[in-house]
Order: sequence, then C-alpha cells, then structure tokens
Amino acid sequence: MDTAQAGATSKTVTFRIWRQDGPGGEGHYDEFRVPYGKGSNVVSCLMEIQRNPVTVQGQKVAPVVWDAACLEEVCGSCAININGRVRMACSALIDKLEQPITLEPMKKFPVVRDLTVDRQRMFESLKRVKGWIPVDGTHNLGPGPRQSPKDQATMYVLSTCISCGSCLEACPQVTLDNTFVGAAPISQARLFNMHPTGKLNAEERTRSLMGPGGIQDCGKAQNCVKVCPKEIPLVTSIAVMNREVSKLVIKDIFFQEEESKHTAGPG
Repeated sequence: MDTAQAGATSKTVTFRIWRQDGPGGEGHYDEFRVPYGKGSNVVSCLMEIQRNPVTVQGQKVAPVVWDAACLEEVCGSCAININGRVRMACSALIDKLEQPITLEPMKKFPVVRDLTVDRQRMFESLKRVKGWIPVDGTHNLGPGPRQSPKDQATMYVLSTCISCGSCLEACPQVTLDNTFVGAAPISQARLFNMHPTGKLNAEERTRSLMGPGGIQDCGKAQNCVKVCPKEIPLVTSIAVMNREVSKLVIKDIFFQEEESKHTAGPG
C-alpha cells in the first residue's frame, strides 16, 4: 500500500451529535469519529456509528436514533439540522461539509429521541387543507377533464413535496407552541385546487386557510423556498393562495352587505 492509500485509509470524519433520551428531556452532545469514505453521505456515517457507537472518549453509548427510509431524497424522513441548516441527511455529502459535522434534530417539532422528531403537526395541517382528491373509486368515472400542458407542468412541481418539514423548520413564524400550518400545506392546497376534480372542493380548502394558524400568519420571510430540497416555488404558492383567500374575504363582505339590506327591508 502506497502513502496516498494509507492516508486515505486512516482519514476520519468527526461528528458532534445531539443526544436526547425522550421528549422534554435534557440533552447533550456525543462526539464520534468514523472512517472516511469518498462520496459518503451523512446517513451512511450514521449507519457506521450505529454499528459501533463508541465516542471519541472511548465510551460505548446507545446507538444514535434517526429517521431514514428511501435514501433517495423522496421519503422526506431524514431531514435534520446539519451544521445549523436543515437538510436531507441522505443527500448531504460529507466532502461538502465543515468538520466537526454537527447533527441536531429539527427544532420546530417535538423531539422523540436524538435526531428523531414528531412531524404530526404537518399531517394535521394536510388534513386541515384536505390535501387529497375525494374520489371513492367504486366505479369508473371515465376520462377526466383535459388539462393544459402549462397546468400539468405547474402541478407536477407542486406534487413533488415530500413532507420533510424543512420549510417549517426554516420558517420564523413556526414555533413549537403555535398552529401556523406553514408553506408545505399551503402549497398542497394550491395543488389540489388546480386538480380538475379537486376544484369541486377548492373553496373549502381555501377557507381552511382563513382561520387561526392560516395563511395570514405568514411573515413573508421566504426562508422556506431557500431550504426546500425539491425546489418547489413555495413563495409563489403562498402568493396564489393569499390571493384566493382575499377573493373569499371580499366575497363574504359583499354577501354580508346584501344580507343586511334584505334583513333591513325597504327604508
């Protein structure tokens, strides 16, 4: 083995990882070193630590807990804070990260353990905006309405959302104790409102964004679009849905005025 090969073999990567036994518990950092591998991502290094959870001080500890599934930036489950920025661990390459590499759980979701968080608020928000098409599937509905290539292209990009929660993590308006739905559910409301069948429930979806925790809580910081791993135009979706909400507000005002006139009767 020549000198270059020996150097590559002995090279290591240092990780500083947040450890927390459970929700609301005290936390601390453990430091680990793993062998360097060209092209390695953060998840592969976490797997190496899981196989041999020994800190740099030589103490054997419990394996680090984190979420991952597809390893292809599709499932969205491996989103964590890497060196202070929310990223997908599967696509974060160690060659492009400063060491020591600090791994922390997302802070806008309750910690379950270590790097794993509870994303239930995202799924509750998707239920709030009715992020689905209400088709029972019990009979053949025939071919659907034609869609323009422009709408198809827009909807495809919106449909790539993986519910990772990165946009909520980066949003200054989202906190652990508030109900703001965040950019992803707002964008999904736009997606399903564009669907030919989804348009039947478009007003209901739009109204779901008018209450507490709705679109009016957005501070227009635009952090969401900067961290989205799928590069979804979230700011555009927020602007579109904000316009639809404004239309409904104006509609309601005129409706109330007409109702008042009829109630008052001839003067």
